[in-house]
Amino acid sequence: MSNVLVVGGTSGIGLEFARTRAGRGDEVVLTSRDAHRADTVAKEFGARGIALDLTRPLEIAAAVADVGRVDHLVIAGVSRDDNKVTEYDIGAALDLVTLKLVGYTEVVHALRPRLHDDSAVVLFGGQAKERPYPGATTVATVNAGVRGLMNSLAVELAPIRVNTVHPGVVGDSPYWQAKPDKVLATLRTETPTGRLATMVDVVDAVDFLLRNGSVNAVELTVDGGWLLG
Repeated sequence: MSNVLVVGGTSGIGLEFARTRAGRGDEVVLTSRDAHRADTVAKEFGARGIALDLTRPLEIAAAVADVGRVDHLVIAGVSRDDNKVTEYDIGAALDLVTLKLVGYTEVVHALRPRLHDDSAVVLFGGQAKERPYPGATTVATVNAGVRGLMNSLAVELAPIRVNTVHPGVVGDSPYWQAKPDKVLATLRTETPTGRLATMVDVVDAVDFLLRNGSVNAVELTVDGGWLLG
């Protein structure tokens, strides 16, 4: 049994991962910005929920103060920022940069005393860093920044392992399920496997990065080869 903390574990892939690990009998703590939501979702499958807002890094240490030993740390919190340099929303950009680069780092900093030599960390990036789209000005930038964060953490925290998963289009995630069928069909034709990645695919990738003791400072793409399309 492992002690697992999932930051951003009440929706999408984070929730799927938290539910999977709890189903295996692990002790799971998940977070949401909203304490009631965290508690409600966690109780559905025997986990524990706490409130944590990655955009408010000065409050993170207090939020995780009573979290115990952490074997596996997954930081999956994301924000769907739509920001163009021609119509630049500085407030939204600051929120996303803070969430991904400062918030992610502060979670690790705050939990450092509860990590141990065999702990493993997985950060979430995304494929916008490789194939930006209109509106991805900040998203592409911070996801590229996660690479630098991963490398620096892997060096500083050694022998604790730190890896990153970069999901592409995850067809059954809440965000992509809401897209028109025509959009998803086009994306499937652009993907060499002929199918879009699923949340189960990404959960499996995260699980691999956590359990394989020789995989460290690796960026794992889960997109069915979409970048080749």
